[in-house]
Order: sequence, then C-alpha cells, then structure tokens
Amino acid sequence: MEQVKDTLARIIEEAFDVKVEPEVSVAPEETGADFATNVAMKLAKILHKAPIVIAEEIVKNIKQEVGDEYRVEVAAPGFINFALADGYFTEKVRKLADNVEGEARRGITGEEYTGKTVVAEFSDPNPFKVLHVGHLYTSIVGDSISRLLELAGAKVIRANFGGDVGLHVAKTLYVLMNADDNGELTIEDIARAYVEGTRLYDEDETAKAEITQINKIIYALSELGEEKGRERLELEMVAEDFGRSTLEIGKLAELYWRGRELSYQYFKDFYRRIGVKFDKFYPESSVAGRGLTEVKSHIGSVYEESGGAVVYHGEKLGLHTRVFINKEGVPTYEAKDVGLIFTKWDDWHFDESVVVTGNEQSDYMKVVLASVAEYAPKLVEQTTHLTHGLVKLPGNVKMSSRKGNFLKAVDTLEMVKEALDGEKVGDNSEKMVLAAIKYAFLRYKMGGDIVFDPQESVSTTGNSGVYLLYAVVRAKKVLAKAVERENDRQGGEMSEYERKLSKKVVQYGNVVQEAIREKVPNKVCTYLYELAQEFSRFYEHVQVVGGDREIELLVLVRAYLNVMQHGLGLLGIETLEEM
Repeated sequence: MEQVKDTLARIIEEAFDVKVEPEVSVAPEETGADFATNVAMKLAKILHKAPIVIAEEIVKNIKQEVGDEYRVEVAAPGFINFALADGYFTEKVRKLADNVEGEARRGITGEEYTGKTVVAEFSDPNPFKVLHVGHLYTSIVGDSISRLLELAGAKVIRANFGGDVGLHVAKTLYVLMNADDNGELTIEDIARAYVEGTRLYDEDETAKAEITQINKIIYALSELGEEKGRERLELEMVAEDFGRSTLEIGKLAELYWRGRELSYQYFKDFYRRIGVKFDKFYPESSVAGRGLTEVKSHIGSVYEESGGAVVYHGEKLGLHTRVFINKEGVPTYEAKDVGLIFTKWDDWHFDESVVVTGNEQSDYMKVVLASVAEYAPKLVEQTTHLTHGLVKLPGNVKMSSRKGNFLKAVDTLEMVKEALDGEKVGDNSEKMVLAAIKYAFLRYKMGGDIVFDPQESVSTTGNSGVYLLYAVVRAKKVLAKAVERENDRQGGEMSEYERKLSKKVVQYGNVVQEAIREKVPNKVCTYLYELAQEFSRFYEHVQVVGGDREIELLVLVRAYLNVMQHGLGLLGIETLEEM
C-alpha cells in the first residue's frame, strides 16, 4: 500500500503538477482488487475535470511504469483499483514460510524503538492483598504490550510496583495482631484480615486510631529494612519512639516481614503459572523516601502546605487538588508515585515509561504527572499512561477487594478449567486454559469494561483462544501428512481460496506495525481470528497434499502456521502439538 501511494503521488505530480497524499485502502471484496483509491475524485475539484478522465490518465501512466507487477483498472465514477499479481503473493508467502520473525520486523517502519529502553510497569499488586481478576487482566495486557515493543527492537524492562506500606497493611496487621494464632499464616488469612480491618477502620474509632499508629510504625520498620528491622536493639528504639513495648513491636515486625515475604512468593508463583515475567519489583517502601525528598524540595514552587499537609493544586490545569504528604508527615500514594518516576529514571534512564493501570487511576495520574512536569518535564514527556476498564462476569456484577466479594485471579483460571471440562475438548492442559483467558482479555480494545464469559472463552467454533489453537493444530496435521510422501506437483494458477489466504497472510507485518504504534494487542487478535477463518475456508475447499499445486500450497500452509504461532506468541499464548 505504501508503494502504491508513493507511485500515485509521483505520477500525479508529473502529470498534473499537483502535490497530493493519496489515500489508499483495502478494496471491497466484490471488486476483485486488493487496493483502491478515490484520489481522482478529489483531484476533480482542483483540475476541473471529470473524475473518470483523471483516473484514466493516471492509470495509463501507471501501466507504463509497473508492467505486470499489478493490474490497474478504473471503476466508475472514478475509483482506481489495484490487483497484485500472483507472483507478488508467492514471493511474500515464501519469505514468511522461511523467516516469519524477520518479515514481521521488516514490516515495522522507522526506528522508533530500535535500541531504545522502555520500562513497562503493569500488574502492580499490593502485598497483604490477594490477586484479583483485575491483576490478571493487566498482567496479560502489559505482557503482550511488552512483547510487541520487544519485537520493534526495544529493550523492555518489565516493572511491578506495589504497596508494602500504607493503610491496607496497617488494617491487615491490626487484625492479625489480635488473632489467637498466626502460626500457619497463609495468603487467605491475610485476605480475610484485610477485609475485617477495613470494616473496623470504618466503623470503630478506637480501631481506627490504633491502625493509624500501626501505619506509622510500619513506615519506621520499612525504613530500617528487613535485616535491621528484626534486631532487638532497633526494635527497642522503635518501641521507645511510639511508646509501645518491645515485645509488641517485635510481634508486629515479625508479622509484617512474614506477610510481605509470603505475598511476594505468592505473586511469583502466580506469575510463573500464567507465563508472565518481571525484571524489577518496586515496593512502595523503596521509593517513598525519594518521593518525600522531591516533594519537600519543591514546596512553595510546586507543592503547597495546607492544614498541616502538603498538596498540589491542579485546578489551574483543569485538574483537582491532591495530598502528597499527609498531616502525620507520611507520604501518600501520590508522593510514592513521584518517587517511583525518579527511581525508574535513575535505574534505567528510559526512553519511554509505559504505565498500565485501571481507568479509575486516570485523573489521579494526571495530577501526579502534572506536578512532576513543573520541575522534571522530560520524565513526564517520556511517560505513557494506558488505562483499562473493569473485568466483570456476565450480569455486570461490580467487585471490590475491600468488601471481599471480588473474583480472585486463581479462581478465574479454575472457572475456565471447569468450562473446558464441560466442552470435553480433549487434553485440558494449563496451556489451553491460559490461551482461553489471554485471548478473551486481549481481543477487546483497552479502555472500556470487559464482560468475561468463561464459557464463551473456550468455544471451539467461535472467536476464542481455543479455536485459534485448533486452527494451528489443523495446519500442523496437513504438514505432517506431506512429510510422508514426495511432493512434486507445482504450477498452475492460484485458486480463489489460495489467493485469499495468501492475501491475508501477507498482511501480518502491517497489522503488527499498527499494534506496536498504538500499543493495542487487540489488533493482533482480530487479525489472527480472521486469518484462522480464512484458513478454515481454504482447508475445506482446497486439496493440499496431492493437489495440483502441492509444493506452493505446502509453502502457504507453513507460512500460515508460522504467522499464527508468531502472532499468538505476541499474545503470550503457547500452541499445542495436538488437541
């Protein structure tokens, strides 16, 4: 399409002395063409000629230049249609059959990401909380975006940011401190304690006051670090500062470090299960100090003191006011995010920082970034904030971790596994479960809410990850049959189904380029589903093994298989050998 556009622009300038940027699009299927342009109709107003006359003049000049490379025709009232020669598709298909990775990279124009460092921050679970379906969603989306940027040539650092300090930790530890026994502490115990602690904080003033002080103590312990935070002398000093007994502070410290370690191991195990990796985990405690320093050093010029707290007034930019340091002198989430921005810069000197969060964080992040832009504009210019909606089950039930009625990430996997059992699809492997979930999440454009239907996600005939796995296995079976015999049949013209499948296969590079440029994995999903459907029609109507064009057709099947597997790899989906 780019070649056609360039040729059109040059010929129009030579013939009519007019500079234009022609629009070239995929031609409607009924035309029998591959591309089409309405540039002649746009030129009619400038040249004061009939569109059909202008189109015929353009086509005459193009035919003299391109010869048999592609067929060019005029269609009323002035469209120009382009149909590529079979040889064009044959050559492109063969290249994809030999080296799909290289061809996919070749489709990426420019050097926007080549050699660049990108920090991709996503998932962001808080220790002392259970992973819910939202964490599963953002983990899958963030991983796919990272894979796309890596294909574009970027060095991607996958980062994870979570609150190991803060009120949610204090609420949890308050309940655990008053429990009869914490000998066999589990992540489920922690989740229940958080829900109960939240209730007490909202309903009991005595509990609220205690939780508020525990919050300060946790900050003091986190500043010491785990090694020092377990030493008796250090614990005695903390106890003295807060007027508590050393025994009490020691118990609190032990619960804090155990709970944090348990949470991190729980995260790692789950990420390993879903095939998502991280290069760096930033606990809030590790960046809070940097955030305090940055905010305090810009009080008066950027931030302001207000009622004992430190705030940023965003109204001047059409935003709102947010607190960065509370009245107790403790950094809020806002200050910690400021610290994270600078810490990521110190660690990686990134060319771009991509942050993936829920939509509810949009206005919040605008205020944080607006404040930093006043004294570190470069860091904000190089930050891209992507947001997504909620994941809901059919019925649009909104879930909340505070109330304890949320869908856990691990339960989501189990729901899909049960749905697969009901479908009786054969080998109910973990790979199939993950393919179903990942595709179900990624096929939607980021931004709006997603209604996740487990039964729909495992459909063997609909728009699902399981269907795409079947489409891959079917191609593998065709190639396996060909290995058992000598194939020497070639030549002849392409059939309708061969041409359509070839045309779809060679679009892969352009689709990947768009997905990278816009950071939207859903475009890859849409393409793969359409490609699988095209292959299904080809499979039903064309005899590959033993057919008249066996050699060319096997190359096409191999190219199709390579593209499917490569594309699914960008979605984090592993294929199967059989189903």
